[in-house]
Amino acid sequence: MAEHDQALPILKTRSGLSAAHPWHGVPIGEDMPGFVNCFIEVVPNDLVKFEIDKFTGILRVDRPQLYSNTCPMPYGFVPQTLCAARVAARCNEVTGRSDIIGDGDPIDICVISERQIPSGNILMTGRIIGGLRMIDRDEADDKLIAVMRNDPSYAQWRDVSDVPQNFIDRLKHYFITYKQQPGKLSPCEIAEVYGKEEAEQMISLAHQDYLDKFGDLAALLRSSMRAD
Repeated sequence: MAEHDQALPILKTRSGLSAAHPWHGVPIGEDMPGFVNCFIEVVPNDLVKFEIDKFTGILRVDRPQLYSNTCPMPYGFVPQTLCAARVAARCNEVTGRSDIIGDGDPIDICVISERQIPSGNILMTGRIIGGLRMIDRDEADDKLIAVMRNDPSYAQWRDVSDVPQNFIDRLKHYFITYKQQPGKLSPCEIAEVYGKEEAEQMISLAHQDYLDKFGDLAALLRSSMRAD
């Protein structure tokens, strides 16, 4: 069975359209790669790490937040993206390595907002300003950085170079240590911090990786609905 055939039952029921699958049923955004839709899984007051269940689209508990780590800002992923061959190739190219593969997940994103976001399982629109090129056990696991669209407090942050260093350091510390156990080295490393242009390229590569694997599921669903 093709990948898209496996996903369609999640998006549609006999009675018609069900809740959209956050990964497959939500568009990446008409203004991508500068602005993208973001599905938020975790917010700063969460004491457990929530993660989307890839098959059902339901948010599930992945693990408790380890030790003193708390997510510094709303965090989730960009719909209709995938970290696969193209994302991995870019990571290998930049780092000079040849052994990195994609982690097989949608590309992750942190969304900066002056307003408190009380809970996850929501959609936000993010304006891309940069990203962290993270490698987790030889897998490309980029963390994009965005500002919530129309957030007046951070409107002047157009690129990661506009962000104070201590803010970036806080993000880096969270992602380097969020899987680390006491007395052991972290399995994660930040190879570089990159700006808006590179981040937009990573979105485009991840979206193409998605299309390579799944095709255009949104168009397929629309076509199926018209046929009914």
